[in-house]
Amino acid sequence: MATFRYKAQDKEGKTVTGQAAAGNENELHEKLKTDGLMLLEAAEISAGKRRLRRLKFDRLSDFSRNLSKLLGAGVTLVRALKIISDDESMPAKEREIYADILRLVRTGMPLSDALEEEGDTFPTLFVNMIRSAESTGNLDITAANLAEYYSKEYKINQKISSSMTYPKILSVLIVAVVVVIMGFVLPQFEDLFAQMGTLPFATRVLMGISGIVASRWYILIFAGMVLFMAVKIIVSIPAVKLKIDWLEIHLPKIGKLRKIIYTARFARTLSSLYAAGIPIITCLQIAKTTIGNSYIESQFDDMIARVRAGEPLSAGIDGIDGFVKKLTSSVSVGEETGELDSMLVSIADQMDYDSEIATEKLVAMIEPMMIVIMACVVGFIMIAIIQPIYGSYQSIANTSM
Repeated sequence: MATFRYKAQDKEGKTVTGQAAAGNENELHEKLKTDGLMLLEAAEISAGKRRLRRLKFDRLSDFSRNLSKLLGAGVTLVRALKIISDDESMPAKEREIYADILRLVRTGMPLSDALEEEGDTFPTLFVNMIRSAESTGNLDITAANLAEYYSKEYKINQKISSSMTYPKILSVLIVAVVVVIMGFVLPQFEDLFAQMGTLPFATRVLMGISGIVASRWYILIFAGMVLFMAVKIIVSIPAVKLKIDWLEIHLPKIGKLRKIIYTARFARTLSSLYAAGIPIITCLQIAKTTIGNSYIESQFDDMIARVRAGEPLSAGIDGIDGFVKKLTSSVSVGEETGELDSMLVSIADQMDYDSEIATEKLVAMIEPMMIVIMACVVGFIMIAIIQPIYGSYQSIANTSM
């Protein structure tokens, strides 16, 4: 089924534009006719043009919550989508997405397929949970679970982002202090240092850097941009990213905290998928893509194969390097008691709390590190300036004696 961008005319003679899915233009004409529209022109949209930007977690949460409340109140799916797409408080592009979904659902397409038609707009996790809910008939409950899931994801991401504000400010201050000292303060000492004989090594290095900053600052900016792009390209290489992600979870102190965060993310996703009635193999295949660490994700193919062959889920998770043992123990208890779904929800809630604590500890470690770096930079500059001046005073004192 293709997607067409059309221009039509309503009963009042007004021109209406939009998008709709149909097998061909004749079918599109019939569909619009049932809606009281007369087709004027239509053009098929290629797959490349259908790709839209993925919705943010807070928008996914709002959509899921609205859908859950409307369906729970007995509103039909078509009418619920119509109410959501008519919400003027939403951005125009987002309303267009929901309008497209509404048109596809009106043609008889399942909601999950309509969501999938929007390209990368909706995550795989979202689409699969909706598809599972369609087969079980609990779409309103699943939508409520999705709203809670993405609300937690959004809050955690916002907390991490806000907690990193202070370290970012310190980083900017370090750069600003160095630029001011190198570009404006040190050149004032150039004549003084020129009258001295041999300068200390630190002072020579500092004055050399100062000269470049003062007179060749544009070269530094260009070099910084090139270095940034080079690092970005190198880090994007799969083999390099794999090594970096391995190092991240094996660093002293920081590695343990990162493991907690990744475990919490996996546990939360797995519990949501499993509670929706999705088979455990599919749950694992989807959940691994939400972890955010390529090294941990690379171990899942082998683990999934072992679970498919009959190995207990707890044993498979235990073999993953990057998860805390608390997850394995909880899954093992759930398997033994036959209450894996409730244990997954319990461990997900517990790991969410542990993840928040781990995030706070990470920030608490970063802040003093940034202060130490700033102190070292400023201290080196001060020593490099004071050392030759102090040396000259010593020489004068020795000569007068």
